[in-house]
Amino acid sequence: MPDTLPLLLATPGFSGGCDHAAIEDRLGARNYKPLDVVLARGEGVWVWDVEGRRYLDCLAGYSAVNQGHCHPRIRAAMVAQAGRLTLTSRAFRNDQFAPYLETLCGLTGFGKALPVNSGAEAVESAVKLARRHAYDVKGVPEGEAEIIVAARNFHGRTTTVVSFSTDPTARTGFGPFTPGFRIVPFGDAAALEAAITPRTAAVLLEPIQGEAGVVIPPEGYLRAVRAACDRHRVLLILDEVQTGLGRTGRMLAAEHEGVRPDLLLLGKALSGGFYPVSAVLGEAAVMDVIGPGEHGSTFGGNPLACAVAREALRVLVEEDMVGNAARMGERLLAGLRGIGGCLREVRGRGLMLAAGIDPAAGTARAYCEALREAGLLCKDTHDNTIRISPPLVITAAEVDWALEGFARVFQGPPPGRR
Repeated sequence: MPDTLPLLLATPGFSGGCDHAAIEDRLGARNYKPLDVVLARGEGVWVWDVEGRRYLDCLAGYSAVNQGHCHPRIRAAMVAQAGRLTLTSRAFRNDQFAPYLETLCGLTGFGKALPVNSGAEAVESAVKLARRHAYDVKGVPEGEAEIIVAARNFHGRTTTVVSFSTDPTARTGFGPFTPGFRIVPFGDAAALEAAITPRTAAVLLEPIQGEAGVVIPPEGYLRAVRAACDRHRVLLILDEVQTGLGRTGRMLAAEHEGVRPDLLLLGKALSGGFYPVSAVLGEAAVMDVIGPGEHGSTFGGNPLACAVAREALRVLVEEDMVGNAARMGERLLAGLRGIGGCLREVRGRGLMLAAGIDPAAGTARAYCEALREAGLLCKDTHDNTIRISPPLVITAAEVDWALEGFARVFQGPPPGRR
């Protein structure tokens, strides 16, 4: 044990007043490059840094904080359950799991749920379910099942998931890769159907590609994909880890086209940002192809996660956060489109928006740094796109406050020339 460790552990508030960036750079893995702000507190759409400065959070933890930071009802559920029972493993039953299943399945309309922890774990679980279904039900020869995915997808960071990524940053240096995936253009239903073969087990898609820059497919795309899957006896898996649970102004983004997948993946906002919780949902015909001992998760379905997620779902519905996302999303989208300045394009659905920056004006990262100075925390992606996705509890007054800040930054001189 290092000589300094006992002293550090015994010092109350050790992190207070320290050089956070220097310590992160020295001791943390370099897999993130955060904006230079150190957050210490959050409430609703607002967060405060260690110096007490307030910011409007326009990322919401990649949509994990749809219900707003530190929602009091979810916090109370977490604190209460943490004092009773936190983990049993699924080797035993716990008194929170069944009520959680009733809430989750009742809200989404699916017959069964498989509880896991992260979005990537939900994707991995769905891949296993689809492959087993192809072998046991569809009759695909063992080891030959294929899954069709879309170019520019983002489904997580595990080795299998990056095997079918088209992002060099996610793939380079991490091979050899897992076989069994075919990549087609996103938004092209004809190309997708042409890629289906007798070995195709499933199609895996995001209804809106978030990490790619909030890419919305053409109207009717999901309906056409659903029809193609039905014609060829192929499962449709929709990854709604980011788009689900109200983000787009509907409970699920697929509802905009009236599409129901065979497997639905949820995560992030499933806990309101309090705890890692995710799930795979489907009907028994697909979910039951995996039996006891063939798949599992130590923390999946633990009582703390169940209690938190159940309350997170309840407040989402009871406080009309989905409807608010639709209304405030329209207001924010219209306001951003009226700004002009360096903006080339603004697109989005509900409170899942993206602003495209003119490359001649600077990078999205530089503009995110300027927005931070204006009290707005946003995330850049792919050089010239800024993602804007505040918590679903945002009010009209807060939207208007944000638009004033966006206008000052986007209409002003480019970063570095101010």
